[in-house]
Amino acid sequence: MKVGFIGCGNMGGALARAVSNVLNTEVYIYDYNTEKSASFAKEIGAQISDSISIAKECDFIFLGVKPNVLPTVIEGIKDNLGGGVIVSMAAGVSLEKIKGFVGDYPTVRIMPNTPVAVGRGMISWCKSESVGERQSSDFEKIMSKSGRMLYIEERLIDAATAVAGCGPAFVYMFAEALADGGVECGLPRDKALTLAAETIKGAAEMLLETGKHPGQLKDDVCSPGGSTIEGVHALENGAFRADTIGAVTAAFEKTKKLGK
Repeated sequence: MKVGFIGCGNMGGALARAVSNVLNTEVYIYDYNTEKSASFAKEIGAQISDSISIAKECDFIFLGVKPNVLPTVIEGIKDNLGGGVIVSMAAGVSLEKIKGFVGDYPTVRIMPNTPVAVGRGMISWCKSESVGERQSSDFEKIMSKSGRMLYIEERLIDAATAVAGCGPAFVYMFAEALADGGVECGLPRDKALTLAAETIKGAAEMLLETGKHPGQLKDDVCSPGGSTIEGVHALENGAFRADTIGAVTAAFEKTKKLGK
């Protein structure tokens, strides 16, 4: 399959890197920053192309551009679409709005996160009615090295974006703070960061593998009168959970505005 990427910023580039690891897949990229795209193409074994050629020849056309740029990009390629599937990752831009640009053309809307670059992403997606079963199957195949796919009703995709799309930034902030705490307690920075990252990774796997409620898993760590419950108390004093909920809802509201 031929897979093209128009726009290779942080997200488009991360996806292109993941797709380049899928067998029997040819990756084509185009970005206005020609020097950067040439270097990136060499790195992942992709071919440099242009937006018109990608639209004409590729089975999947990923549009890795900002929501405000999307209409201009689609206007530039819509008369040259050759039967592939458009894949939009523009936050807040609905399938109905894209339909207004290209008509009833097969379109997939995705909301990935940056860990797709290491094959551990979380990708929420939905599709227009014009996307066939074979196209859906092929899409899941080319995304197989990106991470976990979650098909979701489009009305929920902005909320999914606020959790999974924005969430890595929140987690990185927590990881940095966790490591900072270790440094304050005397740990070298590199060891504190390793401890923080592996702890977050292990806790996430525990949550997924056991299926237990996070509150129960938290309780399992908190011995009566122990050090963990003392730390939990400190987090509650700082409104840790309320602030996290607020971060997600703020991101959700902003995502809705981006599509307008």
